[in-house]
Amino acid sequence: MITQTLEAEATALSEALESLDLAGRLALIAGLEGKAVFTTSLGIEDQVITAAIGSNRLEIDVATLKTGRLFNETVALIDKTEETYGILIKRFYPEKSDIEAYVAQYGMNGFYESVEARHACCGVRKLKPLARALEGASYWITGLRRGQSGNRAATPFAEADIERGLIKINPLADWDIERIRAHVGAEAIPVNPLHARGYPSIGCEPCTRAIKPGEPERAGRWWWENDEKRECGLHVPETASSIASNAA
Repeated sequence: MITQTLEAEATALSEALESLDLAGRLALIAGLEGKAVFTTSLGIEDQVITAAIGSNRLEIDVATLKTGRLFNETVALIDKTEETYGILIKRFYPEKSDIEAYVAQYGMNGFYESVEARHACCGVRKLKPLARALEGASYWITGLRRGQSGNRAATPFAEADIERGLIKINPLADWDIERIRAHVGAEAIPVNPLHARGYPSIGCEPCTRAIKPGEPERAGRWWWENDEKRECGLHVPETASSIASNAA
C-alpha cells in the first residue's frame, strides 16, 4: 500500500511539475506537507537549484556530502555559495570508523582495483552520509538531468524511491546543458572553476577526470571502469541498500 501511495503521488507530482518553471517547481515542493531536502554536489546543475532556493527563500534544506576526497575547488565553493545566497549548506561526513575499516580491507585507493572496492568506497563516503542527510525527509531534490548520460535519459520530474520511502524530485530533468550555462551566466551564479577546465561532472578528486571532445558529460567519472552506466549508487535505489550494507 505504501509503495502504491508513493508511486501515485510521484506520478501526480511529475505531471504538475512539468508545466512550471524552476522557481515554481521548487515552490510547489516547498509548500507540500513534509520535509524537503536538496542534496548538492556543487556541480553546475546543483548551483542553479541552490540559487533558486536561496533567492526565493524557500523552506528546503540544502545538504552536501563532504566525502573527504573532494576537489579543493568544490570545498571552497560551499562557503562562497552560502555567502552569496545567505543560506546554510549542511555538511554530512563519513564516519571515521567506516573509513578506517575500508582502508584496512582495500587500501586508501583500493577503488581502482575492482568495482566491488569502488562501490564499497562510495557506500562509506556517500551512501551512508546520504542516509543521514535524508533522515525524516519526504522529498529528496536532486540535480539529475536527462542529458547527463544515457542512463538518465528517461529521468522524470518526480519518482518514487521505494527503498528510502520518499519521493525524489528532479526539477531540472528537462534542462539541457546549454540552457543551464545560459541561466548561470544571466543570473551570475557562482560555479566550480573546474567546469571551465573540462570537468562537466565533478565528484571526488581521485575518481574524476576531464572529458575528451565528444565524450558524454559523465565520461570522466570512474573512467577506469568499462560499464558505461556506472553510478555510485546514490541514484540507483535498487542497489543502494546492498551497497550501503556491504560498506557497513
